[in-house]
Amino acid sequence: MDFSPDVLAGFSAAPLGRATLVRSDTPPANPRAAVLHVHGYNDYFYQAELAHWFEDQGLAFYAVDMRGAGRSERAGDHPHDMASLTEPGDDIAAACEAIAEAHPALPIILHAHSTGGLSAAIWVADRPHPHVAGLVLNSPLFGLPMTRGQALLARVVTPIKKLRPTMIVSRVPSLYNERIHVNGGGNETFDQDWKRPQGIPTTAQWAGTVRGGWKRIDGGLGIALPVLVARSASTGPERDDNPRFNSQDVVVDTAETARLTPKLGPLAEELVVEDGMHDLTLSAPGPRAAYFRGVADWLDRVLEGEVLP
Repeated sequence: MDFSPDVLAGFSAAPLGRATLVRSDTPPANPRAAVLHVHGYNDYFYQAELAHWFEDQGLAFYAVDMRGAGRSERAGDHPHDMASLTEPGDDIAAACEAIAEAHPALPIILHAHSTGGLSAAIWVADRPHPHVAGLVLNSPLFGLPMTRGQALLARVVTPIKKLRPTMIVSRVPSLYNERIHVNGGGNETFDQDWKRPQGIPTTAQWAGTVRGGWKRIDGGLGIALPVLVARSASTGPERDDNPRFNSQDVVVDTAETARLTPKLGPLAEELVVEDGMHDLTLSAPGPRAAYFRGVADWLDRVLEGEVLP
């Protein structure tokens, strides 16, 4: 692949169809596996510390910016929109193929966040890849906290998707993205044109596609690989008056995550992180360390053959 220096120092990037593959320039000398990080909605890969943590565990690090997201956004795109979960699945598949070509002897671990976690779970269930050895789902989008009005809209979004797929059904700012950025008092520095505090208008086809993914999981996916589903211990409102804004998941419904986790497959495990944020890797030091301890333990067991499909 034609890698060139990335916008993130210490990384390189290469076009991957409509997506972009990013790799670290400091891989371990003798990696025991490779990891592919898959971002969520209104997100892209920017977490250098996450990459270096995986390298410290002996994994070669890669990330994919999906079509219409971050490095892959093109003029005329509605960012992050998708008509089907096969679209992000195609990007994950292409990234895994490129990694497998670069490291033919290594297993691949998927580390997928939020909507990326939903996409990765459906992709692995439908199109298992011979090199993929397991999935870590970081606060996967398996449900959303909804008001009564939002729940009613969710029930009618499928017919709207068929009739007017690009109709905007929701237009709200992302207080979460605003608050975690240094400009909003948080600790993160990222491109606010690629991870927008103003949010991204949600289309009927995106909402219908996500809802269809939830129904798929509810019916059982039968994933034969080890899966670690990590979530915060609680969900809270995405509002300024929430005193636990930085110690709850203010994006996804953690109760739905807990309910659907056993339906992924027989080797699905749960990691509950007290006081964790939506992206558990961005949590306060205590819960962040707890997340990484849980992932490290799971990685050791999976890569040493203690958890076998």
